[in-house]
Amino acid sequence: MPSRRQTLLPKEVLNQFKEEIAQELGIADKVKQVGWAEMPSRECGRVGGKIGGNMVKVLIRNAQKSLMQE
Repeated sequence: MPSRRQTLLPKEVLNQFKEEIAQELGIADKVKQVGWAEMPSRECGRVGGKIGGNMVKVLIRNAQKSLMQE
């Protein structure tokens, strides 16, 4: 039986990361107009690379915010 990859974060959180990165790259309006499915692969790759590079920073920032709220 093949093993299935378990996601560490819910899809909603990952989608929020994508939206934040798209905002930083200035392509959020285009994503809202055409959707991720119609975005050119070059722009999706920019977002994916940014997510991979910044995911740890964003996770740490979110963890710090949640600790401050407690």
